[in-house]
Amino acid sequence: MLGAASGQLERDRLAAEHYGVGIRAVQGDMRDLSALDGSSFDLVWHPYSLTFVPDARIVFREVARVVGEGGYYYLMCANPFFSGLTHHSWNGEGYTLKHPYTDEAATSYPDQDWVYDRKPDGRHIREPLEYRQTLSRMVNSLIREGFMLTFLSEVRGDYPGAEPGSWAHFTGVAPPWLESAWQYCPASSEGEGIPGHG
Repeated sequence: MLGAASGQLERDRLAAEHYGVGIRAVQGDMRDLSALDGSSFDLVWHPYSLTFVPDARIVFREVARVVGEGGYYYLMCANPFFSGLTHHSWNGEGYTLKHPYTDEAATSYPDQDWVYDRKPDGRHIREPLEYRQTLSRMVNSLIREGFMLTFLSEVRGDYPGAEPGSWAHFTGVAPPWLESAWQYCPASSEGEGIPGHG
């Protein structure tokens, strides 16, 4: 699993121990998977974390190195069209887009209340710094690395009657996440794509 923090890895270890499954947990940088053997994984599971690096192409290159031919890359990431937009963007009529649609544009905004515990002692948790990855660069980069798209879905909320300006309403209007599955087929991707694009 890419993008896991130390606390998540500890919970993974505890869950594996509970179910009697042997695992090796390694913490590192998703832009450098040199601690992992090449072509050794059938599945790379990548939950939301891609926006924490400015250039997704570096991550995709590393994933292509460690996944075996015919293996799968599951990617769940921010919907690039709504990056930087939250339910706080409600203006009385809709959610206003303000940020330019460009690669590596930095965004920062408060996480939702359910993302982490807010301590009563008044400690302030800094807003995370994220970077936009445009859809065209992500898709073209994955194709260039030898991946073939097998599944794509917008992850959105379904809360009929949700109050405008609420997180529930926002997720139904502007799906905040994309999830996709890619099969690694390097031989079939040779020569594909448009040179100079992506």
